[in-house]
Amino acid sequence: MKKILSITLLALGCLSSSAANRTVPVRGTVVSPSDKHIQYTGRISFANPERPAWNFPGIQIVAAFEGTSLKMLAKPQSGYFVAQIDRAEPFKVAFTGAKDSLVTLATALPDGRHQVRLMYAIEGYEMYPEFWGFVLDEGRRLVDAPALPARKLEFVGNSITCGYGNEGTDKNEHFDYATENHYWSYAAITSRALQAQHWVVARSGIGAYRNFGEAKAGSPNSCMQVQYEYTGYAPDAKLRQKGGFDSERWDFGRYQPDVVCINLGTNDLSTNNYDLKLLKQGYQKLLKMVRTHNPQAKIVFLCGSMLEGKELETAKRLLNEVADEARKAGDREVYRFDFTPQNGDLGYGNDWHPSLWQHEKMAAELTAYLRGLTGWF
Repeated sequence: MKKILSITLLALGCLSSSAANRTVPVRGTVVSPSDKHIQYTGRISFANPERPAWNFPGIQIVAAFEGTSLKMLAKPQSGYFVAQIDRAEPFKVAFTGAKDSLVTLATALPDGRHQVRLMYAIEGYEMYPEFWGFVLDEGRRLVDAPALPARKLEFVGNSITCGYGNEGTDKNEHFDYATENHYWSYAAITSRALQAQHWVVARSGIGAYRNFGEAKAGSPNSCMQVQYEYTGYAPDAKLRQKGGFDSERWDFGRYQPDVVCINLGTNDLSTNNYDLKLLKQGYQKLLKMVRTHNPQAKIVFLCGSMLEGKELETAKRLLNEVADEARKAGDREVYRFDFTPQNGDLGYGNDWHPSLWQHEKMAAELTAYLRGLTGWF
């Protein structure tokens, strides 16, 4: 599988990812984000339909268009996306400058109908990205896009699910948006392998009851038990009270997954300052919340791949207890799956996170498990 380690890609001699200043007049047909032909997946706020907003990774925008070229409009400093035109190799594009709001996705395509797929590659809790539409050749338009997959997955997790540092090559280097790429995370790779829709509720550092390095008593205002209820992520309750889209309660009727995969616990068990009773209660409360909102879903608690030693065995034991107790109480659709712990043979990403190759291995393991669980072949 080819990896994305740069901002540009040449495919058929026609694709580029050059950014332009928004103050430059836009030439061509501007397509509104509210155009009925655009397909969106993921927790996106449409409070302003002309400025769809989000900050979880993995949201996707899909459209089919006529013509020979395509540009994308977004709020400046929205961050990184992965784009794919037709069946060409996916490539990364960036909205990182203070005035970058227009990016060319394709030029000199054969005149006809084409498809674009975009995925938000990072966690945008600092950037609050917005999609502002497309620019087509003059006089051209969007056409009907292919139907979305019928299969539906949801991933609830932390930095591992986000893809933190997976494009990095030095375990001693710290976080950088440029080296985080959810497109190549185990979650996204698994979803593509299973030909399923792929929705994500994930943020680096988050826990089931206690976020990374926080108090032993937990993080009651910002752990996943709080964040799962909302369209976007707000780092604390005070910020949420300001009334942005991240204070918008999520409408669970918009998406009912067939399977929910929950990968949490690494941060709860960090810095040797945790309470196992509270962690187990955190898993139980989160399970109850996820089940309430997704009554028909299979719920799979995942473990790995960063934990090791005592913490790994503790997490597995607690998750097994939670799943067993739930089944005994009548919820027969709660499951467990453990990734193979990383050991360095596939390298590390930044801050000891899984590398691109480790994510591939995780995806292969999870894909095989979910095929057996769902019968999706």
